[in-house]
Amino acid sequence: MNLHMLEIAVLTIILALAFTFTNGFQDASSIAATFIASRSATPKAGIILVAVMSLLGAIFGGSAVAFTLTGFVHLEAGAQELIVLFVALVTATSWNIITWKYGLPSSSTHSLIGGLMGGSIAAAGIGSVLWGFSELSSPVPELTGFAKILFFFVLSVIIGFAGSFVLHKTTGILMRNAQRRQNRKIVGLNWCTAALMAFFNGANDPQKQMGMIAMVLVAAGLAATADVPLWARCACAGLMALGTVSGGWRIMNTLGRRIFRIEPLHSFDSQFFSASSIALSTAAGAPVSSTQVITMSVLGVGVAENARKVKWEVGREIVIAMVITIPVTMLISGVLYLIISPITGV
Repeated sequence: MNLHMLEIAVLTIILALAFTFTNGFQDASSIAATFIASRSATPKAGIILVAVMSLLGAIFGGSAVAFTLTGFVHLEAGAQELIVLFVALVTATSWNIITWKYGLPSSSTHSLIGGLMGGSIAAAGIGSVLWGFSELSSPVPELTGFAKILFFFVLSVIIGFAGSFVLHKTTGILMRNAQRRQNRKIVGLNWCTAALMAFFNGANDPQKQMGMIAMVLVAAGLAATADVPLWARCACAGLMALGTVSGGWRIMNTLGRRIFRIEPLHSFDSQFFSASSIALSTAAGAPVSSTQVITMSVLGVGVAENARKVKWEVGREIVIAMVITIPVTMLISGVLYLIISPITGV
């Protein structure tokens, strides 16, 4: 490996760690939104709980999602793959910062997926991406690649919205004559569901960056296989927690206050199915967006409570951000690759 490749590899790993930090204040902060907005916890206590549980999830959550990501694109190991990984991370990090600035709970996962796809297609054509659709028509159908990501994205959003809608309708009926003091029990349950949701999010989200680091090490010739080293797991876990503590207030305000006024019961119903959806996707090794799952669960609870009280203009902005993230980041990443690759001599 020459010095030029080593420099690119080091810079790309630094970018992956920086992206993990932005992922903390973009995605992980969404977890604390309803928990804090419902006054089940103070902002400080809620953020600390989410940060600690996210860190534990990242350390003990396995590597299934990371392995899905490492097999997502097929490029020759070397400078070309390093440049693709570099532009994907530049794109995803920039997208996180832009959407955070405007308080939009966009998807760090999908910005990274779009960045990888755009850079790979610009470098080696459409065939460099594992689409996974042909495997669905084989005698033994198998969910892989983009088809797997798309399937679990749709499934997680449906579970988040429909599950929260049905649960809130049910709990509303069961508790319509309950006294106000029952809120204390619900607040206690909210601590449990927030902790579970943070753990499963930590087990899913940082694995994407771990997978990127593993890919960088293989591309640079520093590792023989795309295994996640312990130092990368610990670094991603710590930066995810630090990002959660540092800068998620804009996103929390959008999800926790701008859609509709959230009470403890709303928070529980939303968090229960968000945690279930993220846990299912993590077990299947699917990199899903916790932000989008949580957003749809909040909308589901809001519609179940009273659709007229939901601020649909905010919901519309969020859904638009969901839809455009992958195509926009694909385009940006592809253009960046075409600009940077001649400069680096690839």
